[in-house]
Amino acid sequence: MKVAIVTGAAQGIGRRTAAVLARAGFSLALLDLKSCAAALEEIRAGGAEAEEFLGDISDENVVDKALQGVLERWGKADVLVNNAGISFIAPAETVDAGAFLRVLEVNLLAPFMLAKAFGTIMLKQGSGSIVNVASVAGLVGVADRAAYNASKHGLIGLTRTLAAEWGGRGVRVNAVCPGWVKTEMDTADQAGGGYNDADIEGVNPMGRFAMPEDIALAILFLAQPEQSGFVNGHALAVDGGWAVDGSWQSLRMRKR
Repeated sequence: MKVAIVTGAAQGIGRRTAAVLARAGFSLALLDLKSCAAALEEIRAGGAEAEEFLGDISDENVVDKALQGVLERWGKADVLVNNAGISFIAPAETVDAGAFLRVLEVNLLAPFMLAKAFGTIMLKQGSGSIVNVASVAGLVGVADRAAYNASKHGLIGLTRTLAAEWGGRGVRVNAVCPGWVKTEMDTADQAGGGYNDADIEGVNPMGRFAMPEDIALAILFLAQPEQSGFVNGHALAVDGGWAVDGSWQSLRMRKR
């Protein structure tokens, strides 16, 4: 039996990742602020075990409660997917300290606390994989996202540090860096008027958004030692080539 913990599992990348891991034979602990009822139904319908743990993962008590719940139910932890995150779009000069701090609490502090909690179990086992969902915004700068970009750059730094500390003790730590993904978060961000589908499709070499399945399959690869057993400390861009395309727009479009 293999056990995976997925945060932000109620929707989007988290929900799809949980379903993909369940299909691969994992039992799932689903963490979210919101009910994971739909995800639970999908996973259980496929014959896998799953349980939800609700609460704000930036609260250390919530993390501790989830850890105890997982240990009571399964007694182990093989994979942790730190997927939960929040977006914040605003010009840097308008962002107050409280808003900036809240993004860091959810996108960076919470993954650290979860990695510390479940990583301790993995270190005792001598095996485990942690996959942090960062972003292309952790590899490049994107305007009007100072707090979000800082949190995702920090998450990649945390990934590399934990990989250096824990790799020799059997626990691999990696990150995936999605480009723009068609999820509920994208819908909410577009509603603010800052960008539209054409903006994203126009600058991506592959001419489309990522889908949650694209990211989930990359996470599955990093989760499984049979597939990625010597991959540690890597930030895997799953962005259609966005971060490496230095073309100007007319040149980019001529290649379509």
